Amino acid sequence: MLKRTRALVGSLAAAAAIAFTPVAASADTYWQCVPFARLISGIQIFGDAWTWWKQAAGKYETGFTPRAGAVLCFKPTARMRLGHVAVVSQVLTDRVVQITHANWSPIEGSRGKVEKDVTVIDVSPSGDWSQVKVWYDPNRDLGGSTYATHGFIYPDNTARVLAASGMSRLQNGAIAVAQSAASQMASAVRPSQGPMSVLTQAADSTDRIAALIAAATRGDAGGSDR
Repeated sequence: MLKRTRALVGSLAAAAAIAFTPVAASADTYWQCVPFARLISGIQIFGDAWTWWKQAAGKYETGFTPRAGAVLCFKPTARMRLGHVAVVSQVLTDRVVQITHANWSPIEGSRGKVEKDVTVIDVSPSGDWSQVKVWYDPNRDLGGSTYATHGFIYPDNTARVLAASGMSRLQNGAIAVAQSAASQMASAVRPSQGPMSVLTQAADSTDRIAALIAAATRGDAGGSDR
């Protein structure tokens, strides 16, 4: 299983060897996850994040397979009472995606910031995206906590048009973040290091993700950090 999982995420190591975009997140506006997800997905659902999944029934297609532009709906927890919503920006493998979302990691000590193209991995035993781990900026890695999710809400044609408009507004307002999965997986790398060191660290990061997915399928994934 570990060998197969490494193959799924092995492309991340190669990407990490050639891309070292500094991790950053900025926004002049304090963003909550719901209005931000609605703006960039175009999905017109209102109310707290935990209500989105139920509201989507009969209005939008839903499912358990990631697609670019879909909204991933998190179930509420004791620490996250209102739930959370995030937009899939890119599908990397069947168990690794990038999301763009707001008000998750504290950036430079502040919340309400936007994070673009950060990593989420499926750690559910069945591979159905019912349990995930999310990039947490203070850790410079995936957070330790495992989050339960409802699944994905898929945009319709109207939503896609609205999303294009929303992204244009964000870009014009300079609320964009340069953060890719490659930079995340090589977050410990410094520009002065040689290529072999880069490749080693990228491979180590890939192994950590592969081991995490393998552990999850055995039912022993967990942790307490966000």
